[in-house]
This record gives sequence, structure tokens and C-alpha cells, in this order.
Amino acid sequence: MPRPQLRRIATVSVHTSPLEQPGTGDAGGLNVYVVEVAKRLADRGVEVDIFTRAVSRDQPQVAELAPGVLVRHLAAGPFEDLDKSDLPGQLCQFTFELLRTEAAHAPGRYDLVHGHYWLSGQVGAVAKERWGVPLVQSMHTLGRVKNAALAVGDSVEPDVRLRGEAEVVASADRLVANTDDEARQLIGYYAAEPSRVAVINPGVDLSVFRPGSQAAARRQLGLPQDGVVIVFAGRVQPLKAPDVVLHAAARLIADFPGLTKQLTIAFVGGPSGTGRNDPDGLLQLAGRLGLASQVRLEPPCPQPELADWYRAATVVMVPSYSESFGLVAMEAQACGTPVVAAAVGGLRTAVRHGYSGILVESRDPGHYARAVRELIEAPAKLARLANGAREHASRFGWSATVDSLLQLYTAVTAEAAAAVEA
Repeated sequence: MPRPQLRRIATVSVHTSPLEQPGTGDAGGLNVYVVEVAKRLADRGVEVDIFTRAVSRDQPQVAELAPGVLVRHLAAGPFEDLDKSDLPGQLCQFTFELLRTEAAHAPGRYDLVHGHYWLSGQVGAVAKERWGVPLVQSMHTLGRVKNAALAVGDSVEPDVRLRGEAEVVASADRLVANTDDEARQLIGYYAAEPSRVAVINPGVDLSVFRPGSQAAARRQLGLPQDGVVIVFAGRVQPLKAPDVVLHAAARLIADFPGLTKQLTIAFVGGPSGTGRNDPDGLLQLAGRLGLASQVRLEPPCPQPELADWYRAATVVMVPSYSESFGLVAMEAQACGTPVVAAAVGGLRTAVRHGYSGILVESRDPGHYARAVRELIEAPAKLARLANGAREHASRFGWSATVDSLLQLYTAVTAEAAAAVEA
């Protein structure tokens, strides 16, 4: 592949820093995406400046994430972790600080802006006009999609977000959709011009998330060697439906009382979104369902340890109400663990039904219990899905994602240059 004619891009991630630990607060798949793409772009000779909001006076103004990748913390609003609903009021100050940072350098510092999430797109749209560069936008989640499949106990996405998303869609030179399903949502819900929507699948770090010994992982994590282990990984919030995991586990034990002493349900992650309002809710629900002794709540952890949790699992459950991709599902499969997931959004791409895992069409916990039961009772099928999971995930390395992004970046900057010359 020829070296791209790009020198430096500005990546905007207003509401969450790439330095945060995924799995808690607002840090999740978006953080992983920004970090993995930035590092690989730098390896290809394209420098990346990542702009994010400072949440502590102790944070350095500039931190090197990797050679060629700088994280720039901009002061915008109070130095604390604000709820995303409070962030629109800080966008003017954030945009001012971003423009001021660029103005301290020679003109033409950035070749393009890539915004992540709608808040960043609002900032990116202003930078695009001021700098005369293209705006590439990744939405990651869409308010209209979330409202169409609202989780029990979750809040409706406000009009300010829906309007903001529509403005970003109209402003962006290219919209990056994680899957064909997200592309259809952008076109159907937001009237995005199809020619400006590019489908580029996210990836997985196949050097970290790879098959390994289940027995060794269970020893490392203090799990029983001969037990049934169900793992839920990620942010604990209504959107991700951790309650479905518990209700499904209770149904399993009701049908098979012998599982009572064999079953472990591990939640690896921290409260997020409206889940912060009730951080003990999972434990309370587990107690009401008679599962208190089977549940382990584990804090978010670095990727190598998370990979051990995936390897230790009998199955990983991803019962989300909506997912733009489903990075947890892909990571688990890369470790050789089948996934039982909701048949929604990007999970239809991340999981190949009947080959790498099972997609459940219903929100009924009983259907999830039945899917897990079928695998527990059929070790040959479980092994077959494990092999399929490894093979399926092997197609989703981050290098392929970055190859496609570079092609998109090069095309959109060439179009912008041609428009100026015309």
C-alpha cells in the first residue's frame, strides 16, 4: 500500500479520554477504538492529536499515548466527571480551546478532523469550517436508535442530542458506520446521503485477545475448574441489560438445581450512565433471585486480564438493547469463547449465529437461559462454536480497520483539495 499523503489528523473525543480504563463511567468501546486506531495510524506515519476534556487539575495538558500520538486535555467546565447530559453546555469552551491550540502552530497543522460521538462532531463541524479541512465522523451510538429500543429503567435521549446528531450528519464529509446495520440507521433515521456513508468494521487486538488455556485462566482468577462460568463484561447500565444475565441464570438453576453449586456469574466492569444511580442494584437483584453466592462483581481491568476472563468463561453473554458493533462479543470470540448475544444492531455482524455463537431474538431471559443450557448440555456443540468463534474473530484485526480508514481519509482530503482548486 502506498504511503498516505497525510501528515497529522485531529481526533476529537469530548466526553471520554482515551487514557481512561474502559468498562466504567463513559469509557467503553469508543475509547478502545480511538486508542487502537491512533496507535496504528502513527505506525503508518500519520501523527494523531486526540482532544478530550480535562476532568482533573492533575492531568497534564499534553500526554504521549504512544510515539506519534498525543492526548491534549482541554479545560472546559468544572474539573470533574460530568454527566454526558451536562456536556453540551461546555462545547463552546471546548471548541474555543481546541481552536486556540491549533492557532499556536503554523497554519495547516491538521489534514482532517475525525469526531467520535455526536458531541465531538459538533466541535469537529466548527473546526472543519475554521481550518478548511474535511470532517470524518463516527457516531458510535445513535439517540434515535436507543430511543426506539429503550432499556427498562433507562432515560430517553433528549431532543438536544437528536438535533445535534442531525446537524453533525449534515455537516460531515464522511460518516463512518461500524456495520451495514448502522449505515441503514444513519440513512433511515437521519437522512444521511448514502454516498457519504462508509462501512468500516472495528477490530480487535488479536495479539492480546487470543485463545489460551481455560484451566490456567480459571486458576489465575480463582474460579472452579469444573464449574459453569457466565461472564458479562463492560459498563453496568440498563442499556447493556446485565439484569437479563441474572434472570437467565436464575431460570437455569430453577430448571437444573444441580447447577447451584457449579454456576458462577461474573460481571467485569463498573456502573455507567443511569447505572450510576443504583450502583448496588445488581447485588440486590442477585439477592432477590437467590444468586448472591454465585455472583462475582469485578472492577474494570486491563486488556490482558480481561482476556483471561473471556478464556475462563463457558460463555460470554451480551444481551444489550442496542449495540453499534459489540466489541466485547468480538474480544470474547477472539479468545475462543462462544457468545450468547442479543440479535440487535452490530451484534448481528460481530456474532455469526450458529457458527461463533448464538443470537437471541427475544428479550425474554428464558430464551437466553435456553441458549446457554443447549451449550452446557452439548459439549460437542460448545467446542464447535469455540472453533468458529476463533475463526470468525480472526477476520477483524485492527490493521484492516486502519487500512480502510486511510483509504477513506486519502479520498476525502483529495476531494477537498480538488474543490479548492476548482
